[in-house]
Amino acid sequence: MKNLGVPIDSPKISKVLTALLKKDDGVASLGYAFHIAALLSGNVDSFADRIEDAIVQADEVDGKYLQFEQGAGTTALVIDGAYALADAVKKAPAINAEQASKFANFLVNRKHTANYRSAYLILKALKTFTSNSYHIPIVVTLESNMAVSAKSPIVKVRVSNVLGQTIGKLSVVAEKAKRRDDGAVILSKTPLKPAAGTDQTLYEFNLMASKPGQGLYEITVSVAPANTEESRLVGTSDATVTVKVTTEVEVDGAEILLVDRDQSSQAKGSKVNYPSKLTSVLEADYHQKLVMKFQIKDKLANQPMRVHQAFVKFTNQNTKQEIIYVAEPDAKSMYKFDLDVAVKASEFSGASGLYQMDLIIGDAVIVNPFVWHVADVKLTFLEGSAKESDNGGSPYAVKSEIKHQFREPEKRPALAISNAFTALVLVPLLVLFVTWIRIGINVRNFSFSLSAVGFHLGLGCIFALYYCFWLQLDMFTTLKYLTVIGGLTFFFGNRLLGSIAAKRLVPMDLRPRL
Repeated sequence: MKNLGVPIDSPKISKVLTALLKKDDGVASLGYAFHIAALLSGNVDSFADRIEDAIVQADEVDGKYLQFEQGAGTTALVIDGAYALADAVKKAPAINAEQASKFANFLVNRKHTANYRSAYLILKALKTFTSNSYHIPIVVTLESNMAVSAKSPIVKVRVSNVLGQTIGKLSVVAEKAKRRDDGAVILSKTPLKPAAGTDQTLYEFNLMASKPGQGLYEITVSVAPANTEESRLVGTSDATVTVKVTTEVEVDGAEILLVDRDQSSQAKGSKVNYPSKLTSVLEADYHQKLVMKFQIKDKLANQPMRVHQAFVKFTNQNTKQEIIYVAEPDAKSMYKFDLDVAVKASEFSGASGLYQMDLIIGDAVIVNPFVWHVADVKLTFLEGSAKESDNGGSPYAVKSEIKHQFREPEKRPALAISNAFTALVLVPLLVLFVTWIRIGINVRNFSFSLSAVGFHLGLGCIFALYYCFWLQLDMFTTLKYLTVIGGLTFFFGNRLLGSIAAKRLVPMDLRPRL
């Protein structure tokens, strides 16, 4: 109505709005009320006082976000309405700087939404966070590559508002850079200068000038406006960006030793320089151990370092089978690998022959991970030290078919025992017939109705089915037949019992005489 130029009856709308809030003062209702009250003239302080009632209902998440449980749309609606109402009454909203920063963090984190309404409300609230008179949250993000090295020493950060726009001239300082592994601080109070170009939100500094060692670093950045009268900026301290200082490495002091298991003779050592390969072929049999020692040197710091991945791989030149072992460092970061040829024969499938020996080095902070062909080794295992597989030792060949064998059936009892058991089973039936004859069974009342005949016929079929199951049928086939026969027997039996019950209710003098 206001945009159309239609006069608004502010007192009447204020009265209706107050009545509605008495019925429903939920967070969403308060958010809509703030927007409406911001358009009214006159005294709307009573609605502005409700901003605190809404903000206290916000939930804090991970110490970084503030949100309302109704979702991002409702959160944006309330925040936008609160600042609009605060501007209308010329009074700061009941939102402090820390709360404003956490609300902004939440809205920026939820900017990728699939709901059109929520997207509109979030963008509108973020726009409010760039132009209101009370709180302007700033965003500090890493703009350059996370990996920093001697070839790429510059760390570049972007300092902007929540929409990525410039805030004006700023003083940006790297308060400290702390290594995540051991907490070592490598710099403090280092100013960042504006980056070259037209983008006024970019600031940079040379991290490698402080000669950091390899590892992950957390850089704490503080921001201050050049205009000392600007007091709206929030989130100006304790902003952190994470960078990774990388380095090149090389192998130092690599040596391969052949040692007798009983140490009866002196070890034979061969030094090898990275990245060259040992010219001669090493020969080791089941009486010896193959030992390799080496260090990984950090070129940046010119000192030994430990890496996450240090493997020694043996590859059979005939079958291409690969066997990989882990090289472990000692207290002085000297890596050592020990292969007892006799003990490890089973892991090589007892396959003697020529093997290619490689050293594999890798780490998240290494820019030149590598696989180094160190030497060729001829290994000789004791004959019969491992079982020969059906496929000739190759793990990729077709395996022989596995055939399942069922357990052989148990031996049947003797014929005399089977006949005796059958006779015992039939004895109760014989006793039944003899008893009927002695007491004189009366079959004159048997009704030859369809239900009586069907029931007794179904009962006889069930007994016959049990007999067939005993001789040749399996359980599933028997259950299939029993479902049909049992259903019909139940139907006819129910009808038969119903007719018998009906006859008992007829007086004796009215029953038909037989």
